[in-house]
Amino acid sequence: MKSNKIIGLLLLLFSLVSNKLSAQRVIVIGLDGFGAEGYKTAKHPNIDALIADGVLSLTTRPVMPSVTMPNWTSHLSGAGPEEHGVVNNNWTIDKHELQPIEADQEGFYPSIFKLLKDQVPHVKTGFYYNWANLIKSFNQKYLDEISFEENFEFTNNYQKAFDFIVANKKEPTMVFLYTVHIDHAGHDYKWLSPQYITAIEEADVAIGKLMNQLKADNLYNDTHFILIADHGGIPTGHGGVSMSEMQVPWGATGPQFNHLGLVDFPNSNKNTSLAIANIFGLKEIPDSWTGLLPELILKKKNKRLKKYFR
Repeated sequence: MKSNKIIGLLLLLFSLVSNKLSAQRVIVIGLDGFGAEGYKTAKHPNIDALIADGVLSLTTRPVMPSVTMPNWTSHLSGAGPEEHGVVNNNWTIDKHELQPIEADQEGFYPSIFKLLKDQVPHVKTGFYYNWANLIKSFNQKYLDEISFEENFEFTNNYQKAFDFIVANKKEPTMVFLYTVHIDHAGHDYKWLSPQYITAIEEADVAIGKLMNQLKADNLYNDTHFILIADHGGIPTGHGGVSMSEMQVPWGATGPQFNHLGLVDFPNSNKNTSLAIANIFGLKEIPDSWTGLLPELILKKKNKRLKKYFR
């Protein structure tokens, strides 16, 4: 009888440790210019496999204006341009018209990277990108590894991100893995052109390779993945309010996400950081964050974030 109790306690302890570990790794895959129409047109078997056990929205709304810097700042900072102050692609810390409603000591709006560094012991953060302006709205002191790949290339960054994950596999880890090459194909050849579709499918191949590498190192099943985009486009531009520009895919999978498949629910690019905050069990969120976390997508809900649930 006593041995059964000991075994039971050990199993409970193992379960608690496993649950803790499963909440410690997030990979955010950001595909610039990847509109919902592009998702519906291109072939992407690896993305399909990635989110097969998770949730997918094809009606997620970008913030306005539907351009790059405001939307990626919103994804990673839980608020809109009216709060974080990044209203165009020319924003810099030294030159911008709209001041953020809240700022850290260096003047940056509080991002998910800051929250993680403030609240999660030993957390490691990585930022991988290939459009030079992208990082300007984030305080780099909260990032452990930064990698910029020139000429809009991205495959080396995927490998660097994997190496960073492996090197920190025993630590809580948050990786932002971004590419702009889909957006540039849209600008150069038109959204939904053959070249644009090929760019999506090239990204899908890179995602598949990353998935296989993680599986080979037994790092896949306990990883949370969030697939996001900033805007669509028509015909060689974006920034307006057409449905082609204002609907993007938003997918999530991992131990804390429900298996819902394709489902239509109110969602915004402002909500991404709330999902990350829930995964890591953060205790405090800035009052200036305006995102709302769709409650139906979650298996496990952080009660401290209750006021942010929709």
